[in-house]
Amino acid sequence: MEQPAQAVTTPITKGIVISLILIILGLVSYFLDLGNNKPMQYVGYLIFIIGIIWSVNLYGKQIDYNSTFGNYFAHGFKISAFVTVFMLIFTVLFLYLFPDMKEKGMEAARKGMEAKNMTPDQISQAMGFTQKFFMVFVIAGILVFYLFFGAIASLIGAGVTKKNPVQFTDGR
Repeated sequence: MEQPAQAVTTPITKGIVISLILIILGLVSYFLDLGNNKPMQYVGYLIFIIGIIWSVNLYGKQIDYNSTFGNYFAHGFKISAFVTVFMLIFTVLFLYLFPDMKEKGMEAARKGMEAKNMTPDQISQAMGFTQKFFMVFVIAGILVFYLFFGAIASLIGAGVTKKNPVQFTDGR
């Protein structure tokens, strides 16, 4: 007896779930003042990457692995695109609601420059440039990070997911 087909979870639904997890992690990190904690930042990266890989595997299972590498990759990349959009919106809103986050980031940048033994003139010039284009850097960083690592996670997910596409023959 054939089992009924399992409903396929859409990429947008998976993107929303992954984004909500990342947003909650970001809020917890902010309110517990863990923003400069590198291991905490890596947890978010891992959640994103593992979430994409898991989502591609779930998609394969939901369609009885009846697909190809390209379709699995496309599914994972769609999820990455949705997460990118949601995280972009969240980050921009967050920076407007909590402007001190920008100041903390600027101060961390200043300390990083001082650690590199830059002259006060160089630091001042770099800080002015960063201040002027802060939001552009944030948006570009989010786009590059989530799309690049989303593509890598999608490739991994497509690579490790079982593929058993049904081959149609014309009876000859």
